[in-house]
Amino acid sequence: MDRLRKEYGGQVVLERLNLTIQEGEFCSMVGASGCGKSTFLRLLLGQEQVTRGEILLDGQPLPGEPDAHRGVVFQRYSVFEHLSVLRNVMLGLELPKAKLTGRLFGAQRRAARDEAAAMLERVGLGAALNKYPQQLSGGMQQRLAIAQALMMKPRVLLLDEPFGALDPGIRKDMHALLSDLWREAKLTIFMVTHDLKEGFTLGSRVLVFDKVRVDPQAPGAYGARITYNIPLDRSRESVSAVHLARAAVQGASNIEVVS
Repeated sequence: MDRLRKEYGGQVVLERLNLTIQEGEFCSMVGASGCGKSTFLRLLLGQEQVTRGEILLDGQPLPGEPDAHRGVVFQRYSVFEHLSVLRNVMLGLELPKAKLTGRLFGAQRRAARDEAAAMLERVGLGAALNKYPQQLSGGMQQRLAIAQALMMKPRVLLLDEPFGALDPGIRKDMHALLSDLWREAKLTIFMVTHDLKEGFTLGSRVLVFDKVRVDPQAPGAYGARITYNIPLDRSRESVSAVHLARAAVQGASNIEVVS
């Protein structure tokens, strides 16, 4: 991404973003509410288009619409309430091959079922194949949403406050699950979080978003940047909260993204 800029009408949301990310990194994105983190995530997904600049994947422009290379998990569980847990996950395998009916048959259906069941077993939902989302706890629904995203075997996984609605005990379990899946699948992950400790615990890199230029006479004239780009030593058990607090309020650097 080279000097990326995003505007809505006359409002500048993001400016001067120049960032290079290597495949397999886990990027935690932190910063105050309204500083463009979720907008940046939507640009990576293809839900939004850049106003200026370019996002590249392996040197090629990122497709302008969501595709199988990019999986996404939101804070609100993006599951189909009328489908069983198993069918929710199978759908990702069936729709690309059976666009009209949304169903496979015979050997193809059995193979899809086995693959979906194996993924659900991996995320701890092996005993809930025939349940419906409303029968699951919040943590179990988020496990289901992660299984849905991973069934498409994406190269990039985008997470928008995925654990914000969960209580602390369940969040800790979900952190362990996500860390394991990241290492096993060698995913590149971008995660928006308002929990600074979560961002530093999970990420291999922390990107701090902040709006460093403000004009009271023209509040929409300037956008947020990545003011800190912090690679983390994953062998460390923790990161100083003081260091994190300073990172959130200091400096301003450009960012550009390429995987």
